[in-house]
Amino acid sequence: MSRSSSGFVAGLTAAALAAVGFLAYQASASAPDHLAGKKPDANPSASASRSPKDKADPKAVPAQSGTGERVIYSVGEDRVWLVKASGKAQRTYKVTPSTVDPVPGTYAVTSRSGAVPGSDGVPIEHVVRFTSVDGIAIGFSSAVDGSTPKPDPSKKTGGIRQSRENGNAMWEFATISAKVVVVP
Repeated sequence: MSRSSSGFVAGLTAAALAAVGFLAYQASASAPDHLAGKKPDANPSASASRSPKDKADPKAVPAQSGTGERVIYSVGEDRVWLVKASGKAQRTYKVTPSTVDPVPGTYAVTSRSGAVPGSDGVPIEHVVRFTSVDGIAIGFSSAVDGSTPKPDPSKKTGGIRQSRENGNAMWEFATISAKVVVVP
């Protein structure tokens, strides 16, 4: 091998290593806390509190819910915000919670399904899953018939139900790896 070709190969190797390092850094920076080895805040309500101004407007994006484009789900308010990269809510709406709540923290959309039977037997569409708790998949979905009944408290379900209109908006917004922030 000539000296110029070995220098070329060394340069390509260095560039490849730099690219892999950069991609690894990006992946670790955007990984959900539970995958990155981070634990949720000891006092999640403190990090997800609203400023006094925000309490007057329940539609205001929760303070300290992260930055950038993200889905925010408040287990206490049963509300979702679809937040643009600018930090402004593109849409917010009430949801019907499942019987199993996700732990407050930051996650990423892990899977999506166009149409499947729900864990309660109801046909659902636009399923956007982002975590699981004790083997129960947690995610947003819409009943095909448009209903949003309260789930049977005797069953462990993870489907956070939303209207079909809101489900369509979630489906368009929350693609694989999209950030989902759960607040109290």
